[in-house]
Amino acid sequence: MTTATEIVLPGVVEPDGLHVRVRDLPAPGEGQVVLRMDATGVSFAEQQMRLGKYFDQPPFPFVPGYDVVGTVVAVGPGVDPSLKSHRFAAVTKVGGWASHLIVEAADLVPVPDHVDAAAAETVVVNGVTAWQMMYRTAKVKRGNTIVVLGANGGVGSTLVQLARHAGIKVIGTASTRHHDAVRALGAIPVDYRDPHMYRRIRELAPDGVDAVFDHVGGAGLHESWRLLRRGGTLVNYGSAATKDEPGNAMLPVLKLFGRLLLWNLLPNGKRAGFYNFWAGKRFRPAAFRARLAEDLSAVLRLVGAGVLTPQIAARIPLPEAAAALALAESRTVLGKVVIVPEVSS
Repeated sequence: MTTATEIVLPGVVEPDGLHVRVRDLPAPGEGQVVLRMDATGVSFAEQQMRLGKYFDQPPFPFVPGYDVVGTVVAVGPGVDPSLKSHRFAAVTKVGGWASHLIVEAADLVPVPDHVDAAAAETVVVNGVTAWQMMYRTAKVKRGNTIVVLGANGGVGSTLVQLARHAGIKVIGTASTRHHDAVRALGAIPVDYRDPHMYRRIRELAPDGVDAVFDHVGGAGLHESWRLLRRGGTLVNYGSAATKDEPGNAMLPVLKLFGRLLLWNLLPNGKRAGFYNFWAGKRFRPAAFRARLAEDLSAVLRLVGAGVLTPQIAARIPLPEAAAALALAESRTVLGKVVIVPEVSS
């Protein structure tokens, strides 16, 4: 019997309203494993879930945790016993904020032995998101110029590094206190609080840019669209601007989809789309898992080779997950807030 410490989101609460509970996990079923958490983290999804505004989130109460890196400690029927004692990454959507959790063996992606668990954690969802948006959605190429909004964030900082490695010029927005760090990653920083931010970007790229990666949405999305040159692509992957708005969580998303659809009908050679990490999971699960494993493995190889430097904002013990969530929501950090196992006394 495995005893698990879990962080529970009981409802729409402030970060300090999270609960800690301890329970016995059932034995893993057919095709399942028990994963001992080595690192998990706080993504924008958990911030939305706290407000009840993440599309398709489960009913309260539940254990959040979008992704996890951990070591297999038990296997269920039909699972290769040699997986035990090896480290893997998995995308869970929920459930990762736990000392131990049950995961489908088919969802496991091997993590190289020489890659630190917290370093790997920073690029599970963030790395796959950045990789797929660049290469599968926008299809950017060497010599292109792109704009990354929130270049100091988990996805943004990964996008910058991937793009620079591929020979792509990057203009990245961030608060001024992060400009040195964004510059060190290889991007040209622009202050996102500057009321003339988009004019400044156009001065840096007067002929337009080949892609804009926008997680903010809202009214500024039209300005992102206007930055594109003919043949360019706008990739929207979130709606941070509407996170705190009251009301139905789906309304801003539906408005967004309608706007992107209309833009795609314009005869100007530009494209606009919404990146959905989970696209294809329901109807083609095997293809989804194969694509995820291929892309995450590619990103982890770059981490292992030193091409990608994981941006770890902080490492916070699991029982202090409330502090981790509050820190991530403060928008003051560079990179990802990582949750690690409780330090034994």
